[in-house]
Amino acid sequence: MAATIDELTMNYEEDGVQLVKELDKEVLTKGAWSTIMYRYQDWDKAKQEFGPEKYSVRRYQKRNGVYMQKSKFNISGKDQALQIIGVLQRWTKD
Repeated sequence: MAATIDELTMNYEEDGVQLVKELDKEVLTKGAWSTIMYRYQDWDKAKQEFGPEKYSVRRYQKRNGVYMQKSKFNISGKDQALQIIGVLQRWTKD
C-alpha cells in the first residue's frame, strides 16, 4: 500500500519477472481523490520482450493514510490515444 502519490506505480513483478514496466506518470489531481495517468508496457511472454506503449488513467482514494485504487481506464495503444485526444480537442474547442 502506498502512503504517498510518489509511491504509486504501475510496475508489477511476479516470480522475479517484471510483467508491467511503468515508463512515465503524470499526476492530474491530488487530494483525498487523486487521478494519475501512466504510460507503460506489458511483458510479451511469447516474444520475451516488452510490447508497445499503452496508457492508463487511474483514480485513487486516500483512506486511513494509504491510497487504494478505485477505478481505471486502460487505453490500448497510440491509435486509441490519438482518437481520445481528437475528441477532447473537439469538445473543448471554444
